[in-house]
Amino acid sequence: MKLDGAVRVLVVEDDEDLRTAVCTELDAAGFEVRPAADLATADAAIAGTEFACLVFDRMLPDGDAIAYVQGLRLAGCGLPVLFLTALDSVADRVAGFAHGGSDYLVKPFSVAELTARVRALCRRASSGLPSILRYADVVLDCARRQARRGGVLLTLSGKEFAVLEYLLMRPERVVSRAELIEHCWDEDNDPMSNVVDSVVKRLRGKLGEPPVVHTVRGTGYRLKDFP
Repeated sequence: MKLDGAVRVLVVEDDEDLRTAVCTELDAAGFEVRPAADLATADAAIAGTEFACLVFDRMLPDGDAIAYVQGLRLAGCGLPVLFLTALDSVADRVAGFAHGGSDYLVKPFSVAELTARVRALCRRASSGLPSILRYADVVLDCARRQARRGGVLLTLSGKEFAVLEYLLMRPERVVSRAELIEHCWDEDNDPMSNVVDSVVKRLRGKLGEPPVVHTVRGTGYRLKDFP
C-alpha cells in the first residue's frame, strides 16, 4: 500500500546488506527512505531533513544509538524511533524504551514486520493521539512502550501491546476481530483466523483479575471494568 505524500524514514544500519533490504522494502511500501551507516551521517540527515520515523541499529561503528536517541529526546525531538538490535534480553528492551525508543525489533526479523511497525509508528505520530492512555487502573505509556495495571509493570509482546493500545483508544466500545487485524497486524493476515483470540487470551492473563477485556460473543471485544 502506497502512502500519500512524502513520508520520510531514516534507516541507520551499518550492515550494508541488511540496510539495503530494509530500504528496498520500505521504498516499495511508499516511504521515502534515507540510508545512513553511522551516527554522524544520521545526525547530519536529521539536522537537514524532516522525517516521520527514525530506524536505528543499536550498535553502530561510532557508538550505541541508545545514547544518541536519549540526546535527541533531551533536545525535544519527539519523532518515533524503532530500534533494531541483536540485544534481546528484557533488560536491553527496557533500556531501549527508557531512553526514548518507541518500538524494539530483535534481529533476525522479517522486513515485512518492520514495515508494518514503521507504518504504525508514522500513523500514531501523525494522528496526534496522546502518549498516555488510561482506563480504570490500566495505564499505557505509548512513548516508553510500558503497560501497568494497578501500578504493576506488565511485560507485553508487541502484538499484546498493540491490541491493548487499540482497545484503550476505544474504551467500552465493541471492537471487532477484523478491526484489530487491520490496525494491529500486517494487512496480509486473514481476519477470520484465530490469531486475535490467542493474543487476547494471553493479554487477559497478564492483565489479571478482575477481567477488563471482555468478549462480545460473535462480534469481538470490549474494554470495560464491570461484568
